[in-house]
Amino acid sequence: MRPVRVSVVIVALNRIASVRKSLAALGEEHQVALVDNGSTDGGASLGGEFPSLRFHRLPRNFGLTKALNIGIRACDGEFILLLHDDVLISAAAVTKLADYLEAHPDVAAVCPRLTDAAGSAVKQVRALPTPANPDPPYSPVAGSGETAVECVSGAAIMMRSFFLRSLGYIDERYGTYGSEIELCGKVRSSGKKLVVLGDVTAVHEWAGSPVSKSALEGDRTHGTASYLAKHHGLMTGMTQRLSSGLSALASMKLRKFGGAIVGQKIDGSS
Repeated sequence: MRPVRVSVVIVALNRIASVRKSLAALGEEHQVALVDNGSTDGGASLGGEFPSLRFHRLPRNFGLTKALNIGIRACDGEFILLLHDDVLISAAAVTKLADYLEAHPDVAAVCPRLTDAAGSAVKQVRALPTPANPDPPYSPVAGSGETAVECVSGAAIMMRSFFLRSLGYIDERYGTYGSEIELCGKVRSSGKKLVVLGDVTAVHEWAGSPVSKSALEGDRTHGTASYLAKHHGLMTGMTQRLSSGLSALASMKLRKFGGAIVGQKIDGSS
């Protein structure tokens, strides 16, 4: 058997139509691992529809981070593309990302430029969270060429498999929010680059989340505080939790309060 050069990991949750389009766009040139995170929209049928898939079905939503790790462990590729289930990218574009990583040892992660269906750039990059700015806004990447950035959305990001495995995979203190900032933070601490290739594009459809807004808000609050505690000190994380918790209590946002004070997250435990 030929060694696998590129693997693609997709985590799916109740977006069966988007996943079908994504798998069709990828074709069969690369190994694809699909982790179904407890879908109830018929997602369990995708394993039979696409026989070449490495299909893993979870009984409920274990959060993005755990599901990504399951997918990564199922892969054999030298390069691994982590892909959201509402992103369309061609097999040729995936190959270009791998070619770029192979030719640039100073780069730890590479991303396509994300656009909408009309070709206009969509929000993709931002600064890493800091105590002074815990949730920086995203902005699009305009134009062609190579752009070194600090942090990207997790919609489409390729890394070497040995880099991911050397981290012990993605830290599972995060639920759904946090895996992308953790990976980008690790790239920065490694002294290597994170690059967006303007000439390699993928369509990000920005489908509405199947998870409730309140659950996502609580998970995001927990993820932000966890990142700050890990990378800026325990007291910083505790301060962020207290500030977010008081704000949530004042506005009666109980899931956000739970994420801040109790550490509730989307991980399959509730």
